[in-house]
Amino acid sequence: MSEFQLKYGCNPNQKPARIYMADGSDLPVEILNGRPGYINFLDAFNSWQLVKELKAATGMVAATSFKHVSPTSAAVGKKLSEPLKKACFVDDIAGLDDSPLACAYARARGTDRMSSFGDWIALSDVCDEVTANIIKREVSDGIIAPGYTPKALEILKSKRKGGYNVVKIDPDYVPAEIERKQVFGVTFEQGRNNFKIDRALLDNIVTKNKELPEEKAIDLIISLITLKYTQSNSVCFAADGQAIGVGAGQQSRIHCTRLAAQKADLWHLRQHEKVLSLQFAEGVGRPEKNNIIDLYLSDDADEVLADGVWQNNFAVRPEPFTREEKAEYLAGIKGVSLGSDAFFPFSDNIERAYRSGVTYVAEPGGSVRDDLVIEAADAHGMVMAFTGMRLFHH
Repeated sequence: MSEFQLKYGCNPNQKPARIYMADGSDLPVEILNGRPGYINFLDAFNSWQLVKELKAATGMVAATSFKHVSPTSAAVGKKLSEPLKKACFVDDIAGLDDSPLACAYARARGTDRMSSFGDWIALSDVCDEVTANIIKREVSDGIIAPGYTPKALEILKSKRKGGYNVVKIDPDYVPAEIERKQVFGVTFEQGRNNFKIDRALLDNIVTKNKELPEEKAIDLIISLITLKYTQSNSVCFAADGQAIGVGAGQQSRIHCTRLAAQKADLWHLRQHEKVLSLQFAEGVGRPEKNNIIDLYLSDDADEVLADGVWQNNFAVRPEPFTREEKAEYLAGIKGVSLGSDAFFPFSDNIERAYRSGVTYVAEPGGSVRDDLVIEAADAHGMVMAFTGMRLFHH
């Protein structure tokens, strides 16, 4: 199959639409189920590159959850603690601990469930039954992987009344070195971004503190590879083998940092005992639970806790989670990693990152204010590596 006809492009009015190989060769994918659309394939090809590179860089299986051509999170296959299983809504999944791939997707999907609603999934390895069972009950548009076990494929084909998009990609496919696209009838051409992100990229540590543990280096690599496929400007927080907050597509870098930090803070707060012990009313579905938790953790908690309202959400009225309690809990968070796709022009990014527990930083460097950024990192005892490489993606 050298081309695939699409229903329409980014929007229903954009017709005709197709994906095809300009040289007439076969497409590197096989559609096993469903009929993916234009945006689905943009997500599929970007997300596949991310997990393939993440596995190559870490040696661990990887998964990502994509929405609108940016990852909501990415993760490697580390086991989840019992509180994290509950926070990610996978504490009832049989066989989870025995499937690193399922652990990777549980982390990726569970990081930012608001953004992951209706996601596109990419897996670095053959999808197994446990992973498929997680995907089965989530609202998702489709998946790309190098293969599927027979049982996993059967499960996935049952989603969306049989219309769930399942794509198999050739893991050995290597695209041409030159890529092209058209904007306003003008053809753009550039070399593919084949820059390799690995442990050696973190060798240039510019702060006084130069102690970078291996597990933190892995978190920085996860953040940088995630950024490589995130719409710029972008900043990514990572911890414990997964991206925990992605700030994408902001014009100002401090806005990227604030957005990513807010998401990282929510990820931590969702693992607090007050959240894990919430008793929901009978009949409240998984997406609704997620929205309720989001409001419970916000400054608008009265929307779910007020008299006459909480009964619709909870079997037992929970105690409010005060701003002071949340601040105290977050103040104890340390050891978070942060990557930036371009240099920090001001030290305000470091100050904001510190308030969300960041201890390890990787950014390209090259700003005229690098000395001030390094000074701010030193003031907080951070470890910061200058990678020397920008990772813009558009």
